[in-house]
Amino acid sequence: MSSGKSLRSPTLRPDSGPDEVLSPSLQRIAAGGREDGLPRRFAKYTLLRKLATGGMAELFLALQKSVAGFEKLVVIKRVLPQMVEDHAFIDMLLQEARIAATLSHPNIVQIYDVGEAEGSFYIAMEHIHGEDIRSVIRQMRVKDFPEFPVEHALAITLGVCAGLSYAHEKKDLDGKPLGIVHRDISPQNVLMTFSGDVKIVDFGIAKSDSKMLTETKSGRLKGKVPYMSPEQARGERLDGRSDIFSAGVMLFELTTGRRLFKGQSEFETLKLICDREYPKPSEVRPGYPPALEAIVMKALAKNADDRYQSARQMQNALEVFIREERVAVSSTALEKFMRSLFEDKLLSQEDEIVQGRSAVTELERVESLRPPLATGQPGSTLSMPAAARTVTGIRRYRAGKPLFLLSAAAVLLAGIFSVSALIGKRRPVTAAATQVASTGALTIESDPEGADVLVDGVLRPEKTPLTLRDLPLNHKIEVTVHKEGFSTDRQVAELSNERTTIALRSSLTATHDSPASSTPSISAASLSNANEATETHRSHGSSRTKAAPALPPTLAVTTTVAPPPVTPPPAVAAPVEKRNGKLNVDRAGSWCNISVDGQGRGATPIAGLELTAGSHKVTCIGGDGKTETTTVNVPADGTARYKFTF
Repeated sequence: MSSGKSLRSPTLRPDSGPDEVLSPSLQRIAAGGREDGLPRRFAKYTLLRKLATGGMAELFLALQKSVAGFEKLVVIKRVLPQMVEDHAFIDMLLQEARIAATLSHPNIVQIYDVGEAEGSFYIAMEHIHGEDIRSVIRQMRVKDFPEFPVEHALAITLGVCAGLSYAHEKKDLDGKPLGIVHRDISPQNVLMTFSGDVKIVDFGIAKSDSKMLTETKSGRLKGKVPYMSPEQARGERLDGRSDIFSAGVMLFELTTGRRLFKGQSEFETLKLICDREYPKPSEVRPGYPPALEAIVMKALAKNADDRYQSARQMQNALEVFIREERVAVSSTALEKFMRSLFEDKLLSQEDEIVQGRSAVTELERVESLRPPLATGQPGSTLSMPAAARTVTGIRRYRAGKPLFLLSAAAVLLAGIFSVSALIGKRRPVTAAATQVASTGALTIESDPEGADVLVDGVLRPEKTPLTLRDLPLNHKIEVTVHKEGFSTDRQVAELSNERTTIALRSSLTATHDSPASSTPSISAASLSNANEATETHRSHGSSRTKAAPALPPTLAVTTTVAPPPVTPPPAVAAPVEKRNGKLNVDRAGSWCNISVDGQGRGATPIAGLELTAGSHKVTCIGGDGKTETTTVNVPADGTARYKFTF
């Protein structure tokens, strides 16, 4: 993922300058993010969430960002550390990349990139917003769907046939057929998207040319046993007709609701495939269309010569059946079906994506505030488009790895010496020098606790008591403390070499004429006054709010406002309990600063902003100077979502 000070995407959250005090979310990311260490950098990507872990590799949802607002969700398939030395497996992974990268078809998941980072090989592939057939069937049971709609079963099989036809007929640049066979067409490897498309995934065990074998060196069969063709089960040489058999098994099961090959063990299942007679669909489901049964049984012929000789032939037969029987096959209907099944999951996934993008932006802000340790290139990453790389090229890289590691070690040692020298230069050499501090700290307390705090007009995410550290010296800072139902207190502090630690304490007075139930956490007036201390800068097409420099740590100065005489408050009705909801806000194509009801909330994307239930005025102020305001209704105990499109 491209990021840094020299190249900053317009979609990134504006940098608040090196003086900024890190928010809790930034501090958490700086300390390593969540418990699983995500989000984090990996090559040119940012890993957002782990999707799955197998015995050989793990899958991550990742974000790739670049200049001009470029953003793309991808899936990273990373080899597990224990498999790095398994050269047979690495060769198979690179074979997957080499074969799949040559394929570009609407019904096949696209491979974007292959490379090596952090001592591990990886493949970057297209992110599919959808579910595999196995997950769809499970969700149908949860939703009490009686059976798989035949029109959708046909749409899936048509998409599979179209993708297989393209792969089977693929030729190299010299016009020579590649002889690609997928060898694992099964419900787990066929995806249905939420836009009504069908995608074949995982060419990890695909083979081409004369090197095609069905067994690994360990003798284990590759592929899902219940979907193997007889010749694959027997370990014979395969061609595209084996994939046609697998597609026929899937069509049988989707249209009858019954598993075709299911034994007590893998051996029993293989016997069913190779030796037993197969039931006809009409024997499992009375009233099964005869024309469709003929298509299924032809695809399931035990002898490959009796099957369809190409996936295109099977696709044509299905299209004829659909026309003659007037079956309502439609990608729009498939999209509606998927969205009705996974409505709740769709909303949660959209929230996860918004939160992931927000976390990446926070991570970028943390990195932008860190001074570089060296001027050299960071890390060792070998990455290039998969289609431009050959297995031979990567093998050469691996063969030259000792030399590469030696060079990397030399760079690392040089970096260590440079840092050591830098530390040595900064180390105080006299006793007097130890008394000089470069930063300080400011502690803000209130009575009662839990008050909101504005520092130089910028609302802090924490509430009192809090301590701001690493603040610059010799700068005045204005602190505004406010709590709902209480008075507002403003104080000014200045850190210096003689006073590097300051404590401010505010004693807040209850305001009985302004009940808590009707007072916002920070009033619009206090925000307006506080925001007079902010200054807007424009640089390279981006907008950023620069907080006045914060203050650093050593003497304690306490300011206390004596409370007025306490008089018994008039009797008032018990406040009505408030219910809260959440708000997600984003802007299409760029970023903008968001304010809600006149209160600044930061830059997009914003996820999980907690607000009182009801209508809120939301304003989006873009870095390009454009502004738009709308009213969003936040449901109680729910989440409202809005995307600005100007």
